[in-house]
Amino acid sequence: MTLTDLTLGAAREGLRAREFTARELTLAHLRAIEALNPRLNAYITVMHDRALDQADAADAALARREAGPLAGIPLAIKDLFCTEGTRTTAGSRILGPFVPPYESSVTTNLLRDGAVFLGKANLDEFAMGSSNITSAYGPVENPWQRAGDTEAKLVPGGSSGGSAAAVAGRLALGSTGTDTGGSIRQPASFCGIPGMKPTYGRCSRWGIVAFASSLDQAGPFARTVEDCAILLRSMAGHDPKDSTSVDRPVPDYEAACRRGVKGLRIGIPREYHVDGMPAEIEALWERGKAWLREVGAELVDVSLPHTKYGLATYYIVAPAECSSNLARYDGVRFGMRENGEDLRDLYERTRAAGFGAEVKRRILIGTYVLSAGYYDAYYLRAQKVRALILKDFTEAFARVDALLTPTTPSAAFAQGENMDDPVKMYLNDVFTVPASMAGVPGMSVPAGLDAQGLPLGLQVIGRPFDEETVFAVSAALERAADFSARPALRAEG
Repeated sequence: MTLTDLTLGAAREGLRAREFTARELTLAHLRAIEALNPRLNAYITVMHDRALDQADAADAALARREAGPLAGIPLAIKDLFCTEGTRTTAGSRILGPFVPPYESSVTTNLLRDGAVFLGKANLDEFAMGSSNITSAYGPVENPWQRAGDTEAKLVPGGSSGGSAAAVAGRLALGSTGTDTGGSIRQPASFCGIPGMKPTYGRCSRWGIVAFASSLDQAGPFARTVEDCAILLRSMAGHDPKDSTSVDRPVPDYEAACRRGVKGLRIGIPREYHVDGMPAEIEALWERGKAWLREVGAELVDVSLPHTKYGLATYYIVAPAECSSNLARYDGVRFGMRENGEDLRDLYERTRAAGFGAEVKRRILIGTYVLSAGYYDAYYLRAQKVRALILKDFTEAFARVDALLTPTTPSAAFAQGENMDDPVKMYLNDVFTVPASMAGVPGMSVPAGLDAQGLPLGLQVIGRPFDEETVFAVSAALERAADFSARPALRAEG
């Protein structure tokens, strides 16, 4: 096995056993990035020299036996997390020249534990998208290819498509993402890797470029469920700089992966059987139910009646918050500036040149639903429906320990497919949005392939701040599925 094909857990053991050094591990990934990133476009910025310096520091800490839990582990960082001294673009032209003078809380935690940052991963502009084609720095290509069709370039999902493609393509051992309506779980499914969205408030949002503040939540991608557990333990924790950060102990998620599911009650929400869902997705869901039943879990039918309103509610709340958050990009304080004849002209020229079409669309929608005369009819009503969605989950979790659903309504599609219809694109998030609206944790686990040889994922949803049960159920699914397929485009070491 080559260094780039290790799991994060195996790399951690190898580093501590001195089977290889952090510098060797980092160099192997930097060479893989050099070879494959021109094709995949998973990274916007590669932090070559900084990564090697961090690797050398990790080797020194390992030699002194003072290493943190992630010492020498090479990661990709979604280019939405501010990194001190390294530009942070949010996938947008308007932030192209922005170099933060501070580090986000999540990346500070990862650095504290010894992680190595390989670079900043590509994303949909300001995290708005489910295909990673809205980035101002070009689309990301999914490392997977359709069987018999190597010409079609598949999307990796979004918005965290670069983070998912980097892990699936062996350009990083793990990565950070953010999930607003499915932006970790959907690309995880499309790229055939696990991805976890923790409970809202579990990871600090401080230093993460905001899209929709009441929904955005950081989480990890990795090769295995256990690897995600290792990463989340370092990423999570209370942060007094973030008023939405919850002051709760961070459990040992890695240990939870070995807990098993015997005696757990797993809910099957009937509303996730949507019209037109492919037979392959239904069949995978049935296999997932059977796998959990075989290892001792009890399946329970549950209802989440307001699920059908989740997507519509999300596309009122999220654009409204984006409209407010993105008002700060005016060409005056930071980022890109276009000259204008007066202040208003400067604003208009800067925002017209700096924002892409999808960001402008969502700003317009959000400004409309917040405007006088429409606030009560749209935004206020959407918030009331959101409360009902949370009530559905609360009532279901009074009867069950976790929920099992599909992650996405399809496998990865090709660049150019579905792109002419924004509503069709928004439907990619139909299974992931409800958990985001409720703020509960969810994880996607690769569980099978479709007829074209592309990965499909199953989603586990848990109670608020019960990521341990989500990891336990996800690990049981991972063991049963024994998903060993690999993408065609990947680093070989």
